[in-house]
Amino acid sequence: MQNQKSFNGLFVGLVTLDLIYLAESPPKNNQKLVAEDYIVAAGGPVTNAAVTFSYLGNKAVVSSVVGCHPMTQLIKSDLANYQVEIIDYYPTTENPPPVSSIIVTKGTGERAVISINAVKTQVDSQAISPDLRDIDIVLIDGHQMKLGCAIAKQAKAENIPVVIDGGSWKPGFDKVLPFVDYAICSANFYPPDCQNSPEVFAYLNQMGIPHIAITHGEKPIQYLSKNEIKILKVPKIQLADTLGAGDIFHGAFCNYVLQETFTTALEKAAQIAALSCQSFGTRRWMGNQ
Repeated sequence: MQNQKSFNGLFVGLVTLDLIYLAESPPKNNQKLVAEDYIVAAGGPVTNAAVTFSYLGNKAVVSSVVGCHPMTQLIKSDLANYQVEIIDYYPTTENPPPVSSIIVTKGTGERAVISINAVKTQVDSQAISPDLRDIDIVLIDGHQMKLGCAIAKQAKAENIPVVIDGGSWKPGFDKVLPFVDYAICSANFYPPDCQNSPEVFAYLNQMGIPHIAITHGEKPIQYLSKNEIKILKVPKIQLADTLGAGDIFHGAFCNYVLQETFTTALEKAAQIAALSCQSFGTRRWMGNQ
């Protein structure tokens, strides 16, 4: 599935260390469980997207905070294995990286996640000096908002397409949206005063974003095309694990939208995301193509 032409993507946001367990169910209070399987991998929305983008034949760079805590070696080695480069804005920080503990329920593919995200590892605006030479597309997840805003503004000035991963609304997104070309949102993304999909489409459209899509898991994707909200069906699959499916969708979308129409890019990204849901974890699907 790799491209004939390789592109360069910059992925701005959260890098975590993911501890992923496969179990019959999440534990109840005071209960101990023995997992059936586990995976340790680099995680975070743009991280999984970058790995997907790289896997599809491109050069991916993650822009975030990683640091030099001993646990970061697990992150760095995993990303190196998938040829993903890291631009680390605080490479000397000894603070531990954000860690996500995830339990995937065997049989349903549902996941339970606890994480601290990037609240303790924010990039200060004084540290930002984006270099976008040779970059073909930028993806921003909102977890490093000051960094994302600076890069989005610079990308807009240089006519580089900007994609947002709208997993959930985060304070400061309103500063990024004027520079966005593609808003790919989850059903949980609600800007201020928005309570349903039509209101989300209207809000983002008023921000001047020409291409908007809202994913709904296994349900059809809604997307705005020529001022009309349309529906795109997603593949029906035997579900094993939903973890990271949205992130993988975004990474695949960044790959395909550089080659295809908006609608076709959504369709092909949905196929990759569906493939990822048929394997445990965020990486094993790559061996199933």
